[in-house]
Amino acid sequence: MSGRLEGKVALITGTGGGQGREAAKLFACEGAKVVGCDLKVEGAEATVEMVQAQGGEMVSLQPVDLGDGEQVRNWLDFAIQSYGGFDILYNNASSPKFAPLDQMTWEEWSYTIRNELDLVYWTCHYVFGHFKARGGGVIINTASVSGLVGSPIGNFAHGATKGGIIGLTKQLAVEGAPFGIRANAISPGVIETPATELLLGDPRFSKKLINAIPLHRVGQPEEIATVALFLASSEASYITGANIVVDGGLTAM
Repeated sequence: MSGRLEGKVALITGTGGGQGREAAKLFACEGAKVVGCDLKVEGAEATVEMVQAQGGEMVSLQPVDLGDGEQVRNWLDFAIQSYGGFDILYNNASSPKFAPLDQMTWEEWSYTIRNELDLVYWTCHYVFGHFKARGGGVIINTASVSGLVGSPIGNFAHGATKGGIIGLTKQLAVEGAPFGIRANAISPGVIETPATELLLGDPRFSKKLINAIPLHRVGQPEEIATVALFLASSEASYITGANIVVDGGLTAM
């Protein structure tokens, strides 16, 4: 690898599998010291082992409920104790509930807001001051094509949170620019992860979905991780307030 993140410390949420795991592996390969977290203890620990086995450096705290501000602050304290500070925040973790509006309960709505939008508030709330004092930093938020277009599969709350993340990322970019803080979002389309396993396991749904994607396939977690790596690196030094769509052309249709 080329050492694109050499000397950087990267916080990555949701490293217990999927896109977070791939990002942790890739960032570490590119020279970053990675600080992970997840509610899934075994998955998070396995990711640390994978990173260390490939010669990378990573520590992780688990379980961490990112919807709880106190636990977020403890995680950031853990990062500071481990590496003295941090330069990159990659908000990857999320956990939605899906249902049409007339069937969605208040509990499902509240759960999705807490576990897709509130957790981004908490990490950004605490990280922003650290980046200001440090003289800059990079924030990458995971949004979704669900924040850009509607869907027939009950994306009511999920679409609301991801649209919100796109909006708050733009605001972060404006507020952070005077302090050298860049903020960007990534909007994945359909990515093959444990979270989409059930949907993609239905042959009828999967076929219909793939036919709607111009590239005629679903994405892989590493295809999101490489975009995050670019945004985290100095190669993206003039990019802030952007929302990078990675969806195989789905939203172009």
